[in-house]
Amino acid sequence: MASSASAVRVLLLVVLALASCASAATAARTPTLANGLSFEFYKATCPQAESIVFNFLRDAIRKDVGLAAALVRIHFHDCFVQGCDGSVLLDDTATQTSEKAAIPNQTLRPTAFKAINDVRALLQQACGGPVVSCADIAALAARDSVQLAGGPHYAVPLGRRDGLAPAPAKDIFAALPPPTSNVTTLLRFLAQISLDADDLVALSGAHTLGIAHCVSFEERLFPTQDPTMDKWFAGQLKLTCPALNITNTTVNDIRTPNVFDNKYYLDLLNRQGLFTSDQDMHTDARTKPTVTRFAVDQAAFFDQFVFSVVKMGQINVLTGNQGQIRTDCSAPNAASNNDELPWSVLETVAETLAL
Repeated sequence: MASSASAVRVLLLVVLALASCASAATAARTPTLANGLSFEFYKATCPQAESIVFNFLRDAIRKDVGLAAALVRIHFHDCFVQGCDGSVLLDDTATQTSEKAAIPNQTLRPTAFKAINDVRALLQQACGGPVVSCADIAALAARDSVQLAGGPHYAVPLGRRDGLAPAPAKDIFAALPPPTSNVTTLLRFLAQISLDADDLVALSGAHTLGIAHCVSFEERLFPTQDPTMDKWFAGQLKLTCPALNITNTTVNDIRTPNVFDNKYYLDLLNRQGLFTSDQDMHTDARTKPTVTRFAVDQAAFFDQFVFSVVKMGQINVLTGNQGQIRTDCSAPNAASNNDELPWSVLETVAETLAL
C-alpha cells in the first residue's frame, strides 16, 4: 500500500511539473500584432477609454451575471465571421439582412448589444465624438467580462475599424461550426482563420460561462443517449430538457456556471460536456492531452486562453482608413469618400460584376 501511495504521489508530481513547464512556455509567447493595432492606440485620443468600459461593465455584470458570457460570445461571433469588424452588431436595414438574423446568431442576447451601444455613448461623450470603434469596444467588453467573472486580465491590441456591411448568410454558416461538430470538423473550420488545436481547446473554455439551449444538444439525449455522456448527467439533463423542447436552457458548466475557471475541463473529464463539440475534445487524440492539462492546471488554461483570444481578436481586422468608426454600433455611418469597403463587400461587388 505504501509503495502504491508513493507511486501515485510521484505521478501527481510529474503531471504538475509538466503542467508548470507548459504554463511557463505558453506565458512566454506573445501573438504578433496585426498592422495598425497597438496596445496604446487610444493613449492620446481617449486615454480613459478602457477604464470607462470596465467601470460600466463592473456595474452591469453585478446586476446581470449572464451578461459576461453574452459579451464574450459576441466577440467570438464577430471575429469568426469576416473578421473582427463589429459587423455582428449591425441591425437589419431596408436593403440588408443583419448577421443577427442568421440562425447561429439568433441566441445572441439583446442586452449584450445594448450594453455595447451604451458604452459607445459614454465613450463619445468622454472623448469628444466617435474615437473608439465598436469592434474595439466588443473586444474590450469580452476581456473585461472574462476578468469580472474571475478569469485573467490581459492587454487588448486596439485600433480596429468598423465594417460597413454585415456578412452574407452563406459566409456565416461557413464560418461558425454547429455544436454537433466533432474535432475534425472544428479544426477544419478553425484552419480557415489560422487557428489550431491548442486555440480550439482554449477558446472552447469560454463555455465555462453561460447557458445553452436544449435544442443545441438534443441529439445526444434522444432518441438514444450518447454513450460518451455520463448517465447521471444525462438523467439530470432530461429533467430540464425533455424531447422536442425549443425554449428551455441549462448552464454550460455544472460546477461553477458563473465563474471563468477551468472547471469546464473537469466536466469533460467526467463526460459531462453539453455539446458534441465540447465532449469530443476529450475523445480525440489531437485534443485530449490539452483538455487533461487544462483540467489539472488552471494557470496553463489561462495562459493559452489569453494567447488564443488575442490571436483570434486580430482576424482580418480593418485598420487605418479602412471601414469607419461608427457613431451607432447598430448602424453604419452615412457613406464617406474616405471609407474603404471591407473585403466581404468587395467580394460581393466582384461577384455581381461577374454575373
